Amino acid sequence: MAPPTRIETTTSVVEVNLAKVSKKSIKLESQADNAEVTFADWENFKFAPIRESTVSRAMTKRYFADLDKYTESDVVIVGAGSAGLSAAYVLAKNRPNLKIAIIEASVSPGGGCWLGGQLFSAMVLRKPAHLFLDELEIQYDDEGDYVVVKHAALFMSTLLSKVLQFPNVKLFNATAVEDLITRRDENTGELRIAGVVTNWTLVALNHDTQSCMDPNTINCNIVLSTTGHDGPFGAFSAKRLEELGKAPKDITQGFRPQERAQPVAASADGFQLGGMRGLDMNKAEDAIVKGTREVVPGLVIAGMELAEVDGSNRMGPTFGAMALSGVKAAESVLNAFDLRKKQNETCYGAQ
Repeated sequence: MAPPTRIETTTSVVEVNLAKVSKKSIKLESQADNAEVTFADWENFKFAPIRESTVSRAMTKRYFADLDKYTESDVVIVGAGSAGLSAAYVLAKNRPNLKIAIIEASVSPGGGCWLGGQLFSAMVLRKPAHLFLDELEIQYDDEGDYVVVKHAALFMSTLLSKVLQFPNVKLFNATAVEDLITRRDENTGELRIAGVVTNWTLVALNHDTQSCMDPNTINCNIVLSTTGHDGPFGAFSAKRLEELGKAPKDITQGFRPQERAQPVAASADGFQLGGMRGLDMNKAEDAIVKGTREVVPGLVIAGMELAEVDGSNRMGPTFGAMALSGVKAAESVLNAFDLRKKQNETCYGAQ
């Protein structure tokens, strides 16, 4: 017989004999009649039968159906980090009619937002970024001017889960953007971004070791680039813009959007990176959010990739600007969307 257990309460001591407590079964039920199992009966547990090719077809037919559907997208977001996913959340929630493709080079989306600084767990966000946490229903410790989420992975997993549940969003991870699709206006000569060139990431990283492996393409009305400032694909769109800007003519004057009275979309011709500066949290976060915009027609840049464009400071392990830059990027996309869509339809017709 099992020994009695003492459970102390504020009013009395109760003797409970654990041997007399009845064992409760927990059932897992599904729509299939043969899928009911009971935790108390593992000896008879069995998965439903399946043929290996059925698994392959279940994956491939859905993937290629999505690929066919999103080859013509409304918005392509390059980079599934905190800024890109925050933008995707706002766009998908407010414009459920838009087809939004997210391209992420890594197998695992989330960028550097699974941990705080120097591999620590907690995530710090300066106010008013806590309002976005409230929107996502993420709990935090309020420390006055800033808040702390107990683990950065809680923020990222919640945001990622909510984004992927939207029916108008498709994430293509392990996929790299190798180039930008461009259009040049025959009347004005203006260069516009009209999509992305993609490839499997493993292919993109091995062009030097293999023979020619041509890419795929996705047309869209707006590209939102949030590829950060580190890693093999860091600041990709900004770096490619600089290459495109150098092609028509030599650059003698650097392009500095912050020197403009109103930093709006500028010409890609003569585009030159500002280069990210040293760490200054107070300057960096304000600059990133304020500077988030359509940098050239058809291309919005947000997050730390923008620091490479504008020559602003890096911010270090504080994440409020990443989330709110994504929110502002969504606004920038929507503000420019109708015009860019009309331009693309004029060029090659409506899709």
